[in-house]
Amino acid sequence: MQTIVIVIHLLVVIALVGAVLLQRSEGGGLGIGGGSGFMTARGAANALTRTTAILAAAFFATSLTLSLLARYQSQPTDIFERLPQTEQQEGEGGGAGILDALGGGEGTAVPSGDAEAPAAPAPSEPQVPTGQ
Repeated sequence: MQTIVIVIHLLVVIALVGAVLLQRSEGGGLGIGGGSGFMTARGAANALTRTTAILAAAFFATSLTLSLLARYQSQPTDIFERLPQTEQQEGEGGGAGILDALGGGEGTAVPSGDAEAPAAPAPSEPQVPTGQ
C-alpha cells in the first residue's frame, strides 16, 4: 500500500513541477518574461492555474496519507533490542556490565600505575569478637 502511494506521490510531484514551469511569468522579477510563450492565451493560463491547484491538493493528500501510513504501520523498535544477546563467561566478568569490567566503582577513582590503594576507613565502633 505504501509503495503505491509513494509512486502516486512521485508522479504528482513531477506533474506539479511541470505545471509550475509551464506557467507564464507575470511579475518579471528577474527581468525576463513576457513575449511569446508556449501558452499565451488567457484560457490556457486559467487551465494551468486550475491544474496547479489540483496537483497541489493531490500532493497534500498523498503527503498526509504517507505520514499516516508511517505512523500506524508498525511500532518502532529499539536498536538495542536487535543486538544479539550473548552470555558472558565466568572469566570475563561473571555477569557484570561493561563499565564494571573496566574497573572502578561508584565514587571511586581508578588508581594509576604505581599508586597504592587507599586504606579502608577505621570503623566507628571497635569490633570485639564474641567467641560464639
